[in-house]
Amino acid sequence: MEYTFYAMLGYVLGSIPFGYLIPHWLKGVDVRKLSRDGNPGTANAFLFGGFFCGCLVLIFDLTKGALPLFLAARNVDVTGMAFALIMAAPVVGHAYPVFEKTKGGGKAIAVSFGVLLGLMPFSPCLFVLAFWYLFYSLVIVIKPHSLRTIAAYFCWTVSELFLQKNRSMILGVSLIAAVVIRRHFREVRALEQKEIKILFGKG
Repeated sequence: MEYTFYAMLGYVLGSIPFGYLIPHWLKGVDVRKLSRDGNPGTANAFLFGGFFCGCLVLIFDLTKGALPLFLAARNVDVTGMAFALIMAAPVVGHAYPVFEKTKGGGKAIAVSFGVLLGLMPFSPCLFVLAFWYLFYSLVIVIKPHSLRTIAAYFCWTVSELFLQKNRSMILGVSLIAAVVIRRHFREVRALEQKEIKILFGKG
């Protein structure tokens, strides 16, 4: 019953579209209509709402991922397989929200980092994902960002298969990665070959 409660809490919190609401309230703009990808996320909040809006959205998106995991990790068994559903719930809520007006949701990058932040110190998953993002941003630079995200989340999942001993964490990581990759896959499919670049270092 506790697992269900925290999973539902995570899903409902994840469904709150801060990337749409904060720029709309503070700047009167609808980032879904202004942006090319229609994504109510952190990047578009920075782009169309400005630095302050973007920072607020980032903080709230991290928090809505971190809070349910912070509470759950201290009240239920993190080794139980159902814990994976709690991990995935905020990400699923952000990508596929319950609120009708925000159908389609965001791409769930910030909220997935928030989930991993909430798991500290129970799991170092956050650092592994951050490593792959930095690797594909600084060492082997993949452009555009959507393709870089898919590469980072895929490598993160594979890494956790070898690094992580807790099977529920592995399943949770896999579910999170599946949602994020799916949200980016349509954009990647629409890319032309000339738009894809793989560089070493700064190129």
